[in-house]
Amino acid sequence: MSEMLERERDRAADWFRELRDRIVAAFEGLETQAPPERLADTAPGHFEVTKTTRSADDGSDAGGGLMSVMRGGRVFEKVGVNISTVHGTLGEAAISSMAARGVPGIEEDPSFWASGISLVAHMQNPHAPAVHMNTRMFWTPNAWWFGGGADLNPAIEYEEDTAHFHAEMRAACDGHGDDLYPRFKAWADEYFFIPHRKRARGVGGIFYDDLNTGDWEADFAFTRSVGSAFLPAFLPLAEKRRKADWTDEDRAAQLAHRGLYAEYNLVYDRGTKFGLATGHDPNAVLMSLPPVATWH
Repeated sequence: MSEMLERERDRAADWFRELRDRIVAAFEGLETQAPPERLADTAPGHFEVTKTTRSADDGSDAGGGLMSVMRGGRVFEKVGVNISTVHGTLGEAAISSMAARGVPGIEEDPSFWASGISLVAHMQNPHAPAVHMNTRMFWTPNAWWFGGGADLNPAIEYEEDTAHFHAEMRAACDGHGDDLYPRFKAWADEYFFIPHRKRARGVGGIFYDDLNTGDWEADFAFTRSVGSAFLPAFLPLAEKRRKADWTDEDRAAQLAHRGLYAEYNLVYDRGTKFGLATGHDPNAVLMSLPPVATWH
């Protein structure tokens, strides 16, 4: 590996940590604002931070990260913001998957390095949408790429919320190419679809993977734009909807929608499969699951 690429990997990992710090501060700040009356006796939530580790098959250190989870707050019923930087050798399932995607040389040398941030928020108020965001960089000896995106998952949809979220995602994309938002929106619509339910898990957003144009700086800049768009896209919605009154029927709709979210993440999500297959901390990998959900 070239010295230049080592610096690039460090820059990517440092930026994911910086984004994590910004989001954690913003979410804890939202928690300290005056809550709706029905949660007035609830203390503001704070993140519990735990170091995560990954061990290689021989027991040696293979990296790790930080798992930051807030539970039972005024605004967030459960939210996790994880970062990790891991390395090692891919297992057979991951090798086969990447070979099928056309990753060059992965069968000859399955060494890898990966770093990223992953966020999932499940809200107290059923009118406030759940949300997911992640950005990451992946390296093998013969290839590197970026991936990520963000998607909104309301139990009770508001068209203006959907429009705002998508407008911010479009703005993040448009500075890097007019074709990116339509392409990555369509990819999100396809990726975040639940085949056995024949429906989407939410109202979409953007999703991209295997991004390598040959210009590392340009691809990293785009990934930073996507990550930086998250707070402007989501925070105004959380601020607005946390104040709404809700009924038992609203709560029931929220819990049923969470069941859909859990089904998708356990059955289809690529990141969940990769994390469990490569031996990362299962608590961190499964952080995305809601605290309470229902199925009919």
